[in-house]
Amino acid sequence: MISMRYHIVSVAAVFLALAVGVVLGSTSISDRLLAGVGAERESLQGQVEQLDAERNALKAQVAGAEQFESAVAPMAVQGQLAQRSVVLISSAEVSDQRRAAVSELLRDAGADVTGEVRLGEGFADPDRADQLRRVVTELLPAGLQLPTAADPGTLAGGLIGPLSLLDPQTGQPQTGDQERAAAFSGLADGGFATASPGLRPAQLAVVLTGGPFEGDHAGDEAAVLARFATQVDLAGQGAVLTGSADGTGAVGVARADPAIASNLSTVDNAGSSSGRVAIVLALREQADRQAGHYGVASSAQGSVPSGRG
Repeated sequence: MISMRYHIVSVAAVFLALAVGVVLGSTSISDRLLAGVGAERESLQGQVEQLDAERNALKAQVAGAEQFESAVAPMAVQGQLAQRSVVLISSAEVSDQRRAAVSELLRDAGADVTGEVRLGEGFADPDRADQLRRVVTELLPAGLQLPTAADPGTLAGGLIGPLSLLDPQTGQPQTGDQERAAAFSGLADGGFATASPGLRPAQLAVVLTGGPFEGDHAGDEAAVLARFATQVDLAGQGAVLTGSADGTGAVGVARADPAIASNLSTVDNAGSSSGRVAIVLALREQADRQAGHYGVASSAQGSVPSGRG
């Protein structure tokens, strides 16, 4: 007869054997898993290193292309704006470096850059729209008439455009020097815009904006700048609006509105040498009463105007 003690020992031995088997089996499986994970890690590490090398190579190619474009840009635009005058208007977020680069290439193209207008941080602020409307109305020089639209961008363009641009019909200033100085002084006091010393009205305008805009009011800010540029375009021989390389922001608003896009030219990559060349050539098109949309965004017609570099 099997004693109770023998039975207990036997059962314990069975469980012990099972436990040992589980441990041994787990160890074997763990070893295989670890070996597989290690091989996968090495493979992924190799892929990361390969991608890093490809990225560095692409960055070097982009840098080389930009360096080449910067070198040839002055030759590509030479004489395109000879005997043309241009005023540079920039929104608050545009860097000094970008403004200087655009201004330099305009001069390389033979343009007479008559000065700069810098829009203040409050210019496109929806919370200050009523104040901007009031200031524009109060500062309007005698002889000028504001557009009938009530939005602040259009109204501001109806003031700053004639202050900065020559009459497209007569080629003469649309305001006197004192009236121009007084209006810009009032805009500066309100934090809406400042003009460089000695600003002279020009035939054409470049409106530089940044972006993409962020926050709850991003769409409103972009719309203000797009409508402002539209009115500036109407005030002179033409204008080019520039923005971010993704084609959103003010440029996106302008391109999405057929009424704006049919007259105002846009360039979405003004931060690159090729984009600055496109600005110059688009200005030449504007002087010839043509409009186009250029850059690298999907909404662009091409990198530059066809047949001009």
